[in-house]
This record gives sequence, structure tokens and C-alpha cells, in this order.
Amino acid sequence: MIIEYYRPKDVDETLELLENQDIAPILMGGGTAIDRFKTEPMSVIDLQDVGLGKIRGKGNFLEIGAMVSLQSLYEETRVLVELREVILREATHNLRQVATVAGTMIVSNGRSPFISALLALDASVTLLPDEHTVPLSDLLLMRGKIMGSKLITKITIPLNVQLAYKEVTRSPADLPIICAAIAVWPAGRTRVVLGGYGESPALVFDGPERGGEQEAATDAYSHAGDEWASAEYRREVAPILIRRCFSHLEEEN
Repeated sequence: MIIEYYRPKDVDETLELLENQDIAPILMGGGTAIDRFKTEPMSVIDLQDVGLGKIRGKGNFLEIGAMVSLQSLYEETRVLVELREVILREATHNLRQVATVAGTMIVSNGRSPFISALLALDASVTLLPDEHTVPLSDLLLMRGKIMGSKLITKITIPLNVQLAYKEVTRSPADLPIICAAIAVWPAGRTRVVLGGYGESPALVFDGPERGGEQEAATDAYSHAGDEWASAEYRREVAPILIRRCFSHLEEEN
């Protein structure tokens, strides 16, 4: 139940509201997940007018405002083609119109294709009020604490990388029960992420070059059983998806 509602006009007003609330506030982007808090008294800060909806290129990186919608990011031509395809897998067209990038990072679980891909890309997140940047992997660990105390302003991803994504789903419209996202940098650095399970996707490999990623994937899913799939199934399928990702990257080259 919303008992307080604010719609600040800029970042400074937002930060002031964050500092002066008796009830820990919920930062609202597109509002697609606000109903999960509906049984609790809520103080809501609506970020629509704050001015965090721009996308900027900066060298080999793309800076994505926290309030950029998934659909706007999909339509951005500078975004890697593979990432745009992943965005299509994340949500329906109607949801992509309103769901924001930062909001998706905060509320999504391990079955999110989009967060799996961002984690593979080693995305970084800029936070206020102290204006520091953390890896997405760190934010995923602390996001339960971060919602009421800090403001995400932008997400930065590299553009000079190759990205591949493969998944297994129960139906074409369903989120994956297991997925693999792999990013490879020009110098050979390789990051492998597995999704489809748990509170957030898992980074299972990050090295200067390929080697050992399939074994790491098998180990990472040794206890990854839930109502969607058994740990044994995920352990069997994970190396297959990783091989398919690398085959896709080799075909691109």
C-alpha cells in the first residue's frame, strides 16, 4: 500500500528525498514490479522526471541512463545485435515499453536473459550520492540493501566485444531454465555466465583467454536444482550451451 508518493524533478531533489524518509522508499522506474510490495506500507519516489533516460556513446563504451526503457535500448543501433536479441527474450513488447534497465537489474532473478548478458559483458553501475561505480556482479549481491539508500544513474557496457547467448526453455514464450552468455574481448579475455537458476545469474568464468570454462560451468551447477529443472540436467546441458556459444562466435569470425 502506497502511503507516500513523490515525483522529484531532478537528481538533487531525489537524493534529498532519499535522506529524509521515515519509511525506506521504493524507487519506481517503469512501475512494472511495484505490486510485489503491495502488502507493505510504501513510500514511493517516482523517477520519471529526473532525467536519467539518455544513451551516450563514450569511446568503446555505451552509457545507458537508469531510466532507459528496455524497448529504447533495443532500438538503439549502437547496441550489440546479440544484446538486442536478448532484450527480446526478456519481456513482451508491452513490458519492454515501460520496464527500465535499472529496474530490471533490481527486480530480476537468475532466469533473466538480459541480466545474464549484462553480467557477461562486465557491465558497471554508477551510484549516487557518493558517485562511485561498481561492477554489476557487486550490485546483484547488494541490491536488497541498495534500493532505499542509493540511486542508480547509469549502466556502462563495452561495445568492442563479441557476445553470444544460448538458452533452453520449456516454451518459446518462457524464461530459460538454463542459459549461457559469453563475452569475448579483442585481447582474448573471456567471461562466461550461466542463468536460469537462483536469485541472480552466476559468473562461472572470467579469464584472459579460453580454458576451463566448461568444467567451471559443471561445478557451478552441481546443486542447481529447483522446480524447473534438476541439478543433473543443468550440469549436463550447461557445457553444451557453452560450446554452442563459442561455435557461434567462431562462425562470426
